[in-house]
Amino acid sequence: MIKRWYSVLLSLCGLPMLLAAEAGRANSAAIAQSMTDPKVRRFHLVYEATVKDLSPRDGVVRVWMPLAISDANQTVKVTKVGSPVPVRVTQERQYGNRMLYAEMRHPEAFSATFRLEFEVTRREYSRGGYADLVRFDRRPRIERVSLSRFLQPDRLVPIDGKMKDLAEENTRGKEGTVEKAYALYDYVFRTLRYDKSGTGWGRGDSLWACDAKRGNCTDFHSLFISMMRAEGIPARFEIGLPLPPTSPDGEGEIPGYHCWAEFYLNGLGWVPVDISEAWKNPAKHDYFFGTVDANRVQFTIGRDLTLEPKQDGPPLNYFIYPYVEVDGKVHEAVDRKFSFRLEPAQRAVAP
Repeated sequence: MIKRWYSVLLSLCGLPMLLAAEAGRANSAAIAQSMTDPKVRRFHLVYEATVKDLSPRDGVVRVWMPLAISDANQTVKVTKVGSPVPVRVTQERQYGNRMLYAEMRHPEAFSATFRLEFEVTRREYSRGGYADLVRFDRRPRIERVSLSRFLQPDRLVPIDGKMKDLAEENTRGKEGTVEKAYALYDYVFRTLRYDKSGTGWGRGDSLWACDAKRGNCTDFHSLFISMMRAEGIPARFEIGLPLPPTSPDGEGEIPGYHCWAEFYLNGLGWVPVDISEAWKNPAKHDYFFGTVDANRVQFTIGRDLTLEPKQDGPPLNYFIYPYVEVDGKVHEAVDRKFSFRLEPAQRAVAP
């Protein structure tokens, strides 16, 4: 197979129109903040996946890669798309997540590399601290936003049985969304420890996390979301890639994903929490209730995801890494590599 690399200037994937629309919705005033502002990170991001163990006997190879886009908290520009075949942008319906999709038929090469390059500006996202949120929560509001999906269980995020009992136990005597959310946030913070030893962690299984009392960011926030939804408070899962708080060289590899959660406060909107980061830095326990720092870039939201076009396998538990199917079966022989390079003006000032 002749390897061809397709530029992001391609009209074949509709990417320029997507970028223009998303950039127009971004907060342009925030983009103009100082390059050395610790609440803003500006960096070049490379997202690369190499699909291995391919064969000409393979009928159809399908590849999905999550696509970070601009929103109120981040400005994202795709600067380059590298692919041996044409790609197109798709969007799943339930949460609105976007992705790059590619198909190969009877590949002649034994591997295929897909590469996305982004220029990212990420800003601290804050709704204020506990006292601010409590005061807001006491104002009467009428909400017309549909949030039903964020009150329902996911496959590994139940809202009944033990989760319901635990939520009621830890919110007893609390009034309003914020008081209950803070109580459940604090319960997870006090009860779980950040520990990736052994097996079982990382699946975002609320019941496992409840029993094991340990895990990574996925487990921390799944337990929180289960209990929040059990209390009738909409909550959602967000996932992306982390940026090191400090980087003497101004560049490096990113070993894996990071996730956090948000709950919905009537009349104000989504309020972020990052319990696992609070656990790593207890001095920021209160900071990470209502605020997430700029050391991240978000890619997708939600669990139990059906991609577009629909995958043949079951719904994805979450979507941050490349997903590949060969002839309708999950193909796990995929190497992935993520790296960043800070803007020169930010290298001397670590957030």
